[in-house]
Amino acid sequence: MKKFKKHFLPLESNGAYLFFIFIMIAALIVSIAVSIVLGSVDIKFGDVIGFLANKISGRRVVVPTWDSSIESIIWDIRTPRVLTAFIVGAGLTLCGIVMQALTKNTLADPYVLGISQGASSGAVFMIMYGSMFFYGQYGTVLGAFIGAVISIVIALQIAKIRNKVTATQLILAGIAVAAMFGALTNIMIYLQRTGSDKVKTAQYWMMGSLSGSTWERLVYVAIVFVVCFIVIYAIRKMLDAMLLGDDVALTLGVNTGRLKLIMILVTTLLTGAIVSISGVIGFVGLTIPHITRSVVGSKHTRLIPAATLVGGTFLVLADVISRVIISPEELPIGVVSAFFGAPFFLYLIRKSRTGGKG
Repeated sequence: MKKFKKHFLPLESNGAYLFFIFIMIAALIVSIAVSIVLGSVDIKFGDVIGFLANKISGRRVVVPTWDSSIESIIWDIRTPRVLTAFIVGAGLTLCGIVMQALTKNTLADPYVLGISQGASSGAVFMIMYGSMFFYGQYGTVLGAFIGAVISIVIALQIAKIRNKVTATQLILAGIAVAAMFGALTNIMIYLQRTGSDKVKTAQYWMMGSLSGSTWERLVYVAIVFVVCFIVIYAIRKMLDAMLLGDDVALTLGVNTGRLKLIMILVTTLLTGAIVSISGVIGFVGLTIPHITRSVVGSKHTRLIPAATLVGGTFLVLADVISRVIISPEELPIGVVSAFFGAPFFLYLIRKSRTGGKG
């Protein structure tokens, strides 16, 4: 751990921080380009640039040398998918930052606290039985949001001791709630006819998938993300105060009760929106904030923009891996994120047990 601290000191100067942001923006652009080019059907980079130049400008800037099917793959399938991947990764990272500030624990995120699993159960319920209650394409969105709200309410009630919620109890309660909603989801799938399209959709979706990304879904989740980002960035200094403890925050003039309510509502809304279009993707909100914090420091003015860039870029790359590793088949993106995130989660547990010495 001493070596880790030695080689990953926070960037103290504004110049170094801005350079890091520039590097991440460049990495994001490269990742997006790679994601659009690679897949079950490889597309030439020049064709991508030419088509996008024509599409965005509305004019024939480049003479087309590609088939019309390539245009459909680029614009209708891969472009909304890669942008959705960025929003999902950035949104999960943002939720992780807020949850870690709320609990003052680096092991907290929507996945560990059971919010993702609650949203998943609500969405699966709508996939299986939604036609009986809610018609339209936003049934899954509604189910995910309701499930997320129910899960966090249960976790908070379980974690409450003498009308106070402790960080340790909240994490333990979240793990229990996650297991409960996971079991509930499996029961719903089991009770359906085996082999049905709904069961296959739910099972694949539970492991995380961006295959159903569309421009319409992208617009919806992007609006939710932007609103939540603005709210969270507006309270960034209050989040800094929260890290010092509730008592210190109160002396600094922070209404901790109202702030916690805002944090929970924003996280629940954003998690529900993300899970409704991507399924359950774990460990992003846990690992990315921690890694970014070790580079740019813990002040949320720096952490929030940097971590959202890192989280979005990570999920774009994870989506590329999920599409090409067993091409022409597709690996659920939740499997890829867990492959990288689970070992880091174990590292954090070991670190917390040794007091950060090992």
